[in-house]
Amino acid sequence: MKALTMNDVDMKGKRVVMRVDVNVPIKDGVVKSDKRIRAVLPTIRKALDAGAGVILLAHLGRPTEGVFEEQFSLRPVAEHMSGLLGMPVAFCADPLNGVDCQPGQVVLCENVRFFKGEKKNSEELAAKYAAMGDVYVMDAFGAAHRAQASTEGALRKAAKAVAGPLMFAEMEAATRLLDQPKRPLYAIIGGSKVSTKLTVLENLLKQVDGLIVGGGIANTFLEAAGCSMGASLVEKDLIPEAKRLIEMAKERGVLLPLPTDVVVAPALDRGAEAVTKPVSALAADDSAFDIGPATVAEYAKILANAQTIVWNGPVGAFETAPFDKGSKAIAELLAQSQAYTLVCGGDTVAAVEAFGLAPKMGYLSTGGGAFLEVLEGKTLPAVAALADAAK
Repeated sequence: MKALTMNDVDMKGKRVVMRVDVNVPIKDGVVKSDKRIRAVLPTIRKALDAGAGVILLAHLGRPTEGVFEEQFSLRPVAEHMSGLLGMPVAFCADPLNGVDCQPGQVVLCENVRFFKGEKKNSEELAAKYAAMGDVYVMDAFGAAHRAQASTEGALRKAAKAVAGPLMFAEMEAATRLLDQPKRPLYAIIGGSKVSTKLTVLENLLKQVDGLIVGGGIANTFLEAAGCSMGASLVEKDLIPEAKRLIEMAKERGVLLPLPTDVVVAPALDRGAEAVTKPVSALAADDSAFDIGPATVAEYAKILANAQTIVWNGPVGAFETAPFDKGSKAIAELLAQSQAYTLVCGGDTVAAVEAFGLAPKMGYLSTGGGAFLEVLEGKTLPAVAALADAAK
């Protein structure tokens, strides 16, 4: 990644504005999971240790732009962050009218999505963000694919624009995956719909040695391969696209195995009576919600010689037992693998963490949408802006 880092700028006595990702679940004014907040603490401390004052910009949820909505206020995050940092984190409700921040202090500003022009990447708003400090740090990889005022616009308006440690680590992981992977390289792409990952599937077929599909995506591919998937989720209109990708895999010599057995039930209910069936034996009212043990065993053989594995998207409805077994088995395969394993996307990371296997993965990326766009071969707006700032 071509970008300046925090090591390349003098921060002593300066005001450092950081775009961070603290989009965390909050209920009744209480932070329920602080993983993302903890992730940015080293970046904040790095600036404080260098003698800077730190002004934090972030978003929370999807409020109506230009409208204050209490449930999307970042005030509870400031209070929670104070406890984690062991120092006061001030809260600024109206940062566009000035932010009081001296060296050694930390201020969290109100949700950027409360301000008109954020989503449309208003140049005027971007300039106001940039003018808040002497250095602008982009450390919110999860928002780097959005060309918005606080993520891309401000980087282009800032006197000094640099990548934060999290941002740099995410892009380095992506570069390692796409530009210089150890081979064989395999990708496991799950999720409910082909439509949301059509471009990434096509781009990966140009990069990988093998592609494993799971979840509803696999259902559509199985229908394309001539199997009747009963009442399973299948995107009928994308069957021609799935056929095209199957042919593309053959032409490029990319292994594209499909499930041979699936776990079915009448409905997606916790504790539902689940039955494992060969994909050739599904009844009209069967719905597939997970891959079966024979499929897991086949995938284990395929992945045994992998040197690099990227996984995005659970291979079944892992949130609902008993349909979590396939995703757990895949996670265990990766945990035991000698390959470099990169797990990306909120649901996939959540699954790995729920199974207690996160520490055994090579790299965890929570930037689902951003990482998918990298896998699609796109240049993220924030990355392009950082690269231009480094020239």
